[in-house]
Amino acid sequence: MIAVHRGDGATAVELDATVFYPMSGGQPGDTGALRTGDGTELRVTDARKGETPDHVLHLLAPDAAPPPIGTRFTGEIDWERRYRHMRLHTCLHLLCAVVAAPVTGGSIGHDKSHLDFDIEMDKLAKEDIEQRLNALIESAHAVEPRWIDDTELDANPQLVKTMSVAPPRGEGRVRLLEIPGVDLQACGGTHVANTREIGRVQVVRIRSEGKRNRRVTIAFAP
Repeated sequence: MIAVHRGDGATAVELDATVFYPMSGGQPGDTGALRTGDGTELRVTDARKGETPDHVLHLLAPDAAPPPIGTRFTGEIDWERRYRHMRLHTCLHLLCAVVAAPVTGGSIGHDKSHLDFDIEMDKLAKEDIEQRLNALIESAHAVEPRWIDDTELDANPQLVKTMSVAPPRGEGRVRLLEIPGVDLQACGGTHVANTREIGRVQVVRIRSEGKRNRRVTIAFAP
């Protein structure tokens, strides 16, 4: 451990390396535990970005006593929760491919997620979207991260599909998430390795969120 942060009634620890994903781009931060060699456990209730992309703050439970600087930890994320986020996040990339419209916002939850599109309502058919999403999922497409430099991203602005969230800059390169033949866009989130891991989904709601803003909400099928 390299630092302890206090503020807003919460204590957070910063580590020199971590497996915890910090809240970013509509995806929640990981929860889990930090354990010391003597068996002491600190519950992590959230993970947030620090001063730079490499700095992650692990927010502790309110009653947690801050450990001394230099404490060594083993980190363990809540894998079931993270994996659900991974499956839904990848499914939102498929939704971008199914609905051909600018994305104005989005959010990933434990049981359901949504994207907002700048599109007319009569162009969105629930049954059609649901059928096409599940067809892509069952087709078992690979999901592949790769990197490009900032110059290449500037020359290909179409790679940024979410208008409300810009990819992080300043490190000289940007991470892309590619589903070959289906979708390619800048994304720093966590994803499954194959679309079949998502499992069957359903479109639970399509509603208006403004003059030309339409929210498509998906969830795991029962």
